[in-house]
Amino acid sequence: MLFWHTGGTIALVRYAFRDERMDLRFLVLGALLADLIDTPIGLLFYDSLGAVRLVGHSFAFAATAMVVVLLTTRRGRPRKRWMPVAVGILVHLLLDAMWADPETLWWPLLGWGFTPAGPTGAGDYVVSIVTDWRVWAMEAAGAAYVIYLWRKGNLGAAEARAELLRTGVVNVPIDRR
Repeated sequence: MLFWHTGGTIALVRYAFRDERMDLRFLVLGALLADLIDTPIGLLFYDSLGAVRLVGHSFAFAATAMVVVLLTTRRGRPRKRWMPVAVGILVHLLLDAMWADPETLWWPLLGWGFTPAGPTGAGDYVVSIVTDWRVWAMEAAGAAYVIYLWRKGNLGAAEARAELLRTGVVNVPIDRR
């Protein structure tokens, strides 16, 4: 779910951390990383795994990312740049409601398997996702926030897009109330 994770993660993190200068490029990378890793592998090996949410959807993956950032960066600019990747991974777990899939969330502590997806084959899984109204509703919510940022940040203008691509910052103030 591209827009759900992109828009949802940006919205939650911007308002939780109140950091208008956070590099959204790295945050979105973290928000999408679990699906970028797990979905192709899960679909390719669906017959043997029976799941699409794999290691990338585990707390072990999120914790490892956080530890790697902490051990490989110093305080200041490098850590501030890379920490959003780890935060994005954690928010992804929240937005996917991974607490409902404890075998995957707590992998490997509860065993080496993953929570079964349900459908009998990869094709059936894809159809179940594409036809689920909840998926479309979440995508619409995420897209609505991305559109809000696009408009408020004047990203239709080449200069604003160039700044976003160069710095990862969108010029949209966060309400401090």
